[in-house]
Amino acid sequence: MMIELPNTTTSKVAKTLLSSRRTHGVVALSRVLTLVVITREGFAEKAIDAANLASREHPCRIIVVVRGSTQGENRLDVQIRVGGDAGASEVIVMRTHGPDILADEALISALLLPDAPIVAWWPHGVPADPYNTPLGRLAHRRITDSSEMEDPTAALFQRAETYRAGDTDLAWTRITLWRAQLASILDLIGPDGLTGITVKGSANSPSTSLLAAWLTMCLNVPVTIAADKSTGGLSSVRLTRDGGDVELSRPSGEVAKLYLPGSAPQRISLPRRSVAECLAEEMRRLDADDLFGEVVTRGLNLTNLRSITSSDR
Repeated sequence: MMIELPNTTTSKVAKTLLSSRRTHGVVALSRVLTLVVITREGFAEKAIDAANLASREHPCRIIVVVRGSTQGENRLDVQIRVGGDAGASEVIVMRTHGPDILADEALISALLLPDAPIVAWWPHGVPADPYNTPLGRLAHRRITDSSEMEDPTAALFQRAETYRAGDTDLAWTRITLWRAQLASILDLIGPDGLTGITVKGSANSPSTSLLAAWLTMCLNVPVTIAADKSTGGLSSVRLTRDGGDVELSRPSGEVAKLYLPGSAPQRISLPRRSVAECLAEEMRRLDADDLFGEVVTRGLNLTNLRSITSSDR
């Protein structure tokens, strides 16, 4: 069900929510957090769909702030979605218009769940300093997505300069499965004799840069990024060893192949992760991701981000 509240106030929205719960039995007591989504017109529905899917694992109240034009009269239009239109959550879509309706604490404070953690998510566009934005200061966790920026690598280095505990980026979450597989491979073959690593991925993939930074920081060996013509992010990681190279390759699809010296290729499930899956993973933890902090602030500066021309296997 959708409830339209054109040209309204947050106090009226709060009263309508209370009335809706009484009428339709939507109970907020089971919500585990408040997810605040900061986006702009034209991108809101895609973000809402992902948040709804993530809410099935983490029931929450979703507040979507859609930044409209700063010209014209001040106006706040709100749409409340409950039931089948809101997944396992309540969705409050707030569209701001005019110069004086700001995305700040005053706009959403009356709608926050009492004593519940707050997660802020910028699905499109990364602020220069997420922590020092009006809504970022309220949040326990701040989630951005540098892959949505025109220059993802520059966005990552900006995150390094402004990083605060509680920050994270979906480019990091997208490589969780890669990191798990590579950790298992290194447990199997051991680090002895490892002389270099080549991470192959599209030139505009921040996940490629973060994986290279993580490997550099953890293994203390030269890591080079090989530019891939594809636009699909990571495609392979090659471990150069004295006893023969080991490669984990997933050029496309959801199945990767592991090449070990003297063995037939092994097939490994390594699917590409959706935004909803990555968002759900980040909502599982409300403490700071210290490893991401180390990788983005220290590992990136240790990594050879100069792309070389890749070659076929």
